[in-house]
Amino acid sequence: MERKVIITKWKDKIVTSVLEDDEVMELHCSNQNSGQEMVHALGNVYVGRVRNIVPNIGAAFIEIAPGCECYYAIAQNEMPVFTHKIGKKPLCIGDELLVQISREASKTKVPTVTSKLEFAGRNVVLTVGNLRIGTSTKLEKERRSELKTLLEAYQNKRFGLVARTNAKDSSEEEIRNEIEKLIAEFEEIEAIAQSRTCFTCVRQAPKAYITDVRNIYGEGLQEIKVEDPDIYEELKQYLQKEQPQNLEKLLYYTEPSYSLTKLYSLDSVIEKALKERVWLKSGGYLVIQQTEALAVIDVNSGKYVAKKKEDESYLKVNLEAAKEAAKQIRLRNLSGIIIVDFINLERKGDTQILLKQLKEYLARDPIQTTLVDVTKLHLIEITRKKVRKMLYETV
Repeated sequence: MERKVIITKWKDKIVTSVLEDDEVMELHCSNQNSGQEMVHALGNVYVGRVRNIVPNIGAAFIEIAPGCECYYAIAQNEMPVFTHKIGKKPLCIGDELLVQISREASKTKVPTVTSKLEFAGRNVVLTVGNLRIGTSTKLEKERRSELKTLLEAYQNKRFGLVARTNAKDSSEEEIRNEIEKLIAEFEEIEAIAQSRTCFTCVRQAPKAYITDVRNIYGEGLQEIKVEDPDIYEELKQYLQKEQPQNLEKLLYYTEPSYSLTKLYSLDSVIEKALKERVWLKSGGYLVIQQTEALAVIDVNSGKYVAKKKEDESYLKVNLEAAKEAAKQIRLRNLSGIIIVDFINLERKGDTQILLKQLKEYLARDPIQTTLVDVTKLHLIEITRKKVRKMLYETV
C-alpha cells in the first residue's frame, strides 16, 4: 500500500490529509493561529491543582490554568507524580501534581487529564504511571516477541514502554536511541516540575501536523508534500532530528497556479465527509449520524437493483458498505461507541463473512478500533478510542 501525507492550508485551518493508494483516508484539522489551541493541546503536561473531588462519580476536577478545569478519573490514576502534597489521603483538594491532556475538550465536555503521562516517539511510547512492557497488536507474533525482549531490558518501577507499529522495520539501534531520548525527556520534566509553580506547562506537545507525520505508518510511505514554506521548514528540522530516513520524502510544492487543495480535490472530500449520506457504487448508501452518546451508521440498499438472488444481493451491498463504513470512521474520526445497522442477512454464513471482512477493514485503522459484538437486534457495535476531536468539530 502506498501512503502519502499532504499538508495544506484550507480556509483558516491547516489540514493534514493521509492518502492510501491515492484515496484520502484521514483528515486532521488544526487552527493556523496556534494561540489558544496550543495552550490546551493534546499531550501537553502541566502542574495542575486539584480543585474539587466528586466521590460518587470517582472523579476529580483539576485546574491546569485559572478557570480551566479538567476531568480526572481517580481509579485510573494509581501512581500520580505530586509536586506539592497537602494531606495524607491519596488525593486531596489543593494537591499539585503532573497531569497530561489525554482528550481534547469538545463542545459539551471539558478536557480529560491523566497522571499516566505518555512520551511518544515514532517507534516507542514511554508511559509513566503504567509500568507494563507491551507491543502493538498489529505487529507479527515473532516481531512482537523480539521487541518485548528488547524492551524488557529497560523494565523498572518508574515507567513502562510500548513498541508501536512503526517499530516493525526499525533497527535495534534506532529503537534503543529513541528510548534513551524519551527517558532523558521524562527525567528532565520530572526534575524541573518540582520547582515550577502551579499551572506551569512543563511540556508543550508538538504542533498537530508534526504529530501527524510522526504517527503515520512508515510502511509504504512515499512522500510528505507541503506547500507552505514555514511548515516545510518546521517539518524539515523535525525530520532531520527525529526521522532522517524520511527527510528525502519531504517535498516542497511550488505550483502557484494549482494548489494542493485543488490537486487532491480536498474541498470536495471535506464537504462529502460532513454530509449525512454517503453513496455506494452499487447504488446503496450509508446514513451517518453523530450524537452526544454515540455515532450511528445505517446501511440502505437505495437504488441497487438486484440481478441475483436476494440474499446474495444484500450480502454484496453489505460488503461494500463495510469497507466504506470503516473508511468513514477514520475519515470523520468517529470515536466512542459506533453502531452499524447493516441490511439483515438471513443466512448465518453470510453474517460471518460480513463480520470477518469488517474486522479486516477496521484493523487497518491506526487508532484502536474494536468490533465488540452483534446485538439481539442484529446491530453491530464498534468502539474506537477517543483521542482527538471529530472532524465536524474541527472544520
